[in-house]
Amino acid sequence: MELEADHVAELSGRPLGELKRRDVAIALLSVPSQDALASLPGIRRGLLAAGNPLSAAFWGSAEAILHKIADHEATFGDVHGWLEATGTEPTGIIGLHVWEEPSERSPLQEEMHARLVSYLEERLMTGETDPDRLVTGDAEARRDYLALQERWMTSALPDGRVPMTVLLDEQDEAFLADWAAADAEALSALRSVLGSAGERPLPAAELRVAAARLRADIARPGWPGQMLVSFSGRNADSLPADDAELWLTLATSVASPQGDPLSEEDKEFARAMEWAEDEDLDFGDPGEGPGDDEDDEEPDEMSAAMAAVCALDHFDWLAVMSALVTGGPGTPASAADLARYVRDFDLDEEDDEDEEETGDGDEEEEDDEAGGEFDSNGFVDFEDVGGLDELDELSIEGLFLHVTAMWSVLGAIDEDDRLTPLGWWGLPEAMQRAWTE
Repeated sequence: MELEADHVAELSGRPLGELKRRDVAIALLSVPSQDALASLPGIRRGLLAAGNPLSAAFWGSAEAILHKIADHEATFGDVHGWLEATGTEPTGIIGLHVWEEPSERSPLQEEMHARLVSYLEERLMTGETDPDRLVTGDAEARRDYLALQERWMTSALPDGRVPMTVLLDEQDEAFLADWAAADAEALSALRSVLGSAGERPLPAAELRVAAARLRADIARPGWPGQMLVSFSGRNADSLPADDAELWLTLATSVASPQGDPLSEEDKEFARAMEWAEDEDLDFGDPGEGPGDDEDDEEPDEMSAAMAAVCALDHFDWLAVMSALVTGGPGTPASAADLARYVRDFDLDEEDDEDEEETGDGDEEEEDDEAGGEFDSNGFVDFEDVGGLDELDELSIEGLFLHVTAMWSVLGAIDEDDRLTPLGWWGLPEAMQRAWTE
């Protein structure tokens, strides 16, 4: 199906004489590339007759990108970059905001995108934007084009709203809703595992010993007490007095850090994180305290530890909890073991067992085949890949090193990195709290 100039005008809702490059570009991209290439001469003649010839640079770039698409050599970035070079298409990422594809935009995103397009059209008419420089890849022109958009995004509209602020607020709300849904799904799966495992008694004697040791650690400066307190987001005085509540509060914060290490003292304490097994660790060495140039150039270990733990997702934790709950006391629980549990975990297999009882297995299998190896957001889905490669496993092991260091202090794992009865009882309870709170 070849496009005609009048049809392009109809699609954009403007007369031929007022069409912008973006209008033509979107129309060309709406049909198969071969059809678009065949339509170029007619569209160009129609615009020329209407006194709106655009430019040779635009037509040349249109032919080039369409040939690239037809030859299956164009990337998403190539196509969107060409669309942005029309001078009125917003850049895909502006600051912290990412524009969704048109079909995925919320009403607010659609409104703000349309407002920004209108603003860019005004700037084009005043000559502030030169699309011929954009289409040739002029670096300065692209910087100016992005700066123009950033100024609009961070300036108040007549109604007082700041586009960047309201868009990021909406994005945060959507993220929190998605995260809450993931929490609920993981919690349901964990409770199913716990139901199959049966009763896990609380080892009262072990809990008393662990709680007494934790209180002593917290009363002293440095590792390990201050790390656990900082992860919990509390201070020593606000921690629960009850042994079980104290233990569960600290264990929950290992999986879901609540703290924000800001003080230099905390940063010095946290340097022990990588060397928690070094009995000779000496905090408070005046020659290596906070404020050294070397320290100022590197991120503090507390922040690094929190970032590492936060990088572990629901799938990782569910894999680990399933292995530990099923294995019981004595189950290997070193960082390498935890990474291996993630590698070997097959949530689909557990789902299939449930589906065998409901008779829905065949339908689910068809869905998996159609879904490929990517999730709905285009990211690789570990559940569909069928295992992590060696590099991924080593990376996850590095993240779990921070976890096992604190589990050891809590008494959840012993000196041989094996799950204790206290850990068997408490870690799943803490994980349920993390996914509930």
